[in-house]
Amino acid sequence: MSATAVSSTRHDWTLAEVKALFEQPFNDLLFQAQTVHRAHFDPNRVQVSTLLSIKTGACPEDCKYCPQSGHYNTGLDKQKLMEVQKVLEAAAEAKAIGSTRFCMGAAWKHPSAKDMPYVLKMVEGVKALGLETCMTLGKLDREQTQALAAAGLDYYNHNLDTSPEFYGNIITTRTYADRLETLAYVRESGMKICSGGILGMGESLDDRAGLLIQLANLPEHPESVPINMLVKVQGTPLAEEKDVDPFDFIRMLAVARIMMPKSHVRLSAGREAMNEQMQALAFFAGANSIFYGEKLLTTTNPQATKDMELFARLGIKPEEREEHGDEVHQAAIEQALIEQRDSKLFYNAAV
Repeated sequence: MSATAVSSTRHDWTLAEVKALFEQPFNDLLFQAQTVHRAHFDPNRVQVSTLLSIKTGACPEDCKYCPQSGHYNTGLDKQKLMEVQKVLEAAAEAKAIGSTRFCMGAAWKHPSAKDMPYVLKMVEGVKALGLETCMTLGKLDREQTQALAAAGLDYYNHNLDTSPEFYGNIITTRTYADRLETLAYVRESGMKICSGGILGMGESLDDRAGLLIQLANLPEHPESVPINMLVKVQGTPLAEEKDVDPFDFIRMLAVARIMMPKSHVRLSAGREAMNEQMQALAFFAGANSIFYGEKLLTTTNPQATKDMELFARLGIKPEEREEHGDEVHQAAIEQALIEQRDSKLFYNAAV
């Protein structure tokens, strides 16, 4: 199958087709992925995001990879929902070091009614700083999704994690259908979707292909597709899993690029364990988004200065912020931010 044949957007991928992509010689696969990538993106630009944990630990979900799950003892310090002002200070710092998107994650099964006003103020405040906004808060109902969209949230992250067939081996407290429903609500609301998965949980090649099929065969491709390499944490059930072969990880990025040619493919968790050569191959395979900063929720991440040094050596520059007509609402958002600061709308409830 030629690069030309797969550079168009499709939503009808089959398992046989996707496995054939994975099984190509490595050089052929990367050449095809790079050809597709260049048809839709500047190959020397990478979108840069920063991720902040706004509520940490004590999550009721039993995701076997996650140190934030209340089901496992990982020694993680539990923290209540952050004060709105502290979130905005962190967002300002992220903007100062070059991030264009600020992502906020909360360890919840779903946001509660009492939490939503503070979450919405965070969205409004981060938007007022001129950053794109992204949140991951767990399962959403339609009303919550619409409220986030009205507040100006640009992206909602809700990963599928793995294939439908393997999913039950990793999570039992939320169904695959629940995840797909949340993605449908997000798309219906007009927000953009950030959704991907994790390698290294004991899944098969069929499962890796199956995850990408689920994402690529959605009615619209996710605008952002994070591909994570499992960060093994003592205390979680997956702490002793085998390491992912670096070439297999690069293959996953390349196949994701071919299947979702217009999506940003994010080199996400696990980057701390990747050397510079592996990261360079990842960018060549079509990855064009990273998390930038010292921490991803609760795991370490390469420091910003190291990322910029690598970018300079590779001739890569950060992608400029996308505009979504925010100027029209800027004055109103800034006024809301001033009111929020004046009222000291902080959240002080216990975990």
